[in-house]
Amino acid sequence: MSVRAIVGAQWGDEGKGKIVDLLAQDADVVVRFQGGANAGHTVVNSYGKFALHLIPCGIFNPKVTNIIGTGTVVDPAGLVAEIAQLHQAGISTEQLKISNRAHLSIPLYGYLDRLLELARGNAAQGSTLRGIAPAYAAKSLRVGLQMGSLLNKDRFMQSLRDTLISGNQLIEAVFKEKEIDINATLLEFEEYIRVLSPYICDTLPILHQAVKEGKNILLEGQLGVMRDLDWGIYPYSTSSNPTSGGAASGSGLPPHLIRNVTGIVKAFSTAVGAGPFPTELKDDVGSYLRDFGEEFGATTGRPRRCGWLDLNALRYAAQLNGFTDVAITKLDTLDQLEHLKVCTHYKLDGQIVKGMPLAEDLERVEPVYVEMPGWNCNTQHVRSWQDLPTEAKAYVELIEEACGVKASWLSVGPSREATFRRS
Repeated sequence: MSVRAIVGAQWGDEGKGKIVDLLAQDADVVVRFQGGANAGHTVVNSYGKFALHLIPCGIFNPKVTNIIGTGTVVDPAGLVAEIAQLHQAGISTEQLKISNRAHLSIPLYGYLDRLLELARGNAAQGSTLRGIAPAYAAKSLRVGLQMGSLLNKDRFMQSLRDTLISGNQLIEAVFKEKEIDINATLLEFEEYIRVLSPYICDTLPILHQAVKEGKNILLEGQLGVMRDLDWGIYPYSTSSNPTSGGAASGSGLPPHLIRNVTGIVKAFSTAVGAGPFPTELKDDVGSYLRDFGEEFGATTGRPRRCGWLDLNALRYAAQLNGFTDVAITKLDTLDQLEHLKVCTHYKLDGQIVKGMPLAEDLERVEPVYVEMPGWNCNTQHVRSWQDLPTEAKAYVELIEEACGVKASWLSVGPSREATFRRS
C-alpha cells in the first residue's frame, strides 16, 4: 500500500494537476482533500486540455475511484458544469464519489464574498469571489450545509430557505444591498439535487477498505503552503489547510498512513491575488515568465504575479509538510534566460531573517539573491536527467538542497509525456 499526499510548495499554481494526472495512472484512489472551486488544476493529456476545479485529477483513469473529500466546500453549479464538460469529452464520472460530510458553497456565499471585498476597499484581499471564505466561515459557525443533506430533499430545502433568509437579513442590515432571490435559488437547487445525489455517499468506508486491500492512494491538495490558513501569508490566505497535515483530516486517513509527501515546486515563483510576494518581478523578465509560461489563473483567468525562485519559502514548506520528495515543473519556462536569480534568504531591517515572517513583516523584507547562469537552450524535448543541460541540473540540485530531498519528477512542458523521472 502507498498513500501519497501531493501539496503545493509555494503560493499555488505549481502544476499539481499535471503530477496527479501522471501518478494516477498507477493509483487506485485519488482524493481532493480541501478547498473549493476557487482554483483549478490544469491537465493536458490524450483527452485534451482541462481545468478541473473540484473533481480530482484521477478522473481520466477509469480504474480510479475519485473522491471529493470531507475537507472541501462544493460549489454545486460549478461541479454540475464540470461533470457535463467531462461527459461531453467522453470521460465517465461513474467512479466519482462526494463525501456526505463535505460542505456546500451556496450562491449567497459568493455574493457575500463580493460585498466583503468591496467593503475592504484598498485593503481588499484579492479574493476570487467564489464564496470560499464565507462557506468555511459558515462551517466553523456551525450553520453550514453538508452535501449529505441533499439526499433528504424536503428537509434540505427548508434548511436552505432558512439560511437564505438569515443571509438576506445580514445583507440588508450591514451592506444595504439587493437581497438574494430565495425562490430562484431554491429552483436552481432542484437541478443540483437531481444531478449530484447519485455521487454523494459516506466515503470513509471506501477509503479505509482501499487501505485494507493495500491500494495506492493519492491525496490531492489545492493552492500551496503560502496560502495555508494557519501557516500562510494570513490574511491573504485561503480558508483551509493545503498542507500535508490538512490531507489527513480532509480525507479521513490517520496521519501515520501518509508515508509519502510530494511537494510540487514550480521552477520560479508565481502568485495570484493580493499579499506579500518578496521576489515579484515587475519588469520585462516578469512579463516574459508570465507570457511564455502562460501564467494565467485556470479558474479566474487573472494574470499571475511572477518572480524569481524563493528558496526561503521552499525551506519553510519542506519543514511544514515533511516532504519525502519533490516534483519540479516548468523548467522549460526558463529556457531563454541567460542569467537566473534565486532568493536564498530575506533581510528585515538589515538583518537576515530566520524562518518565515508574518505577512505584515514579509511586506518589508529584502530578498537576498545569488545569480546563476541560465542554460539558454530548448529543453522541451528532454526526457531524461542525463539529457538536461549542466546548468539546469545545477538549478535542480539547488532546489533539492533547499527542500532536503531529491526531485523524483521533472517537467519541461504541459503534456503528460513531458514529465519524466529523475534517475
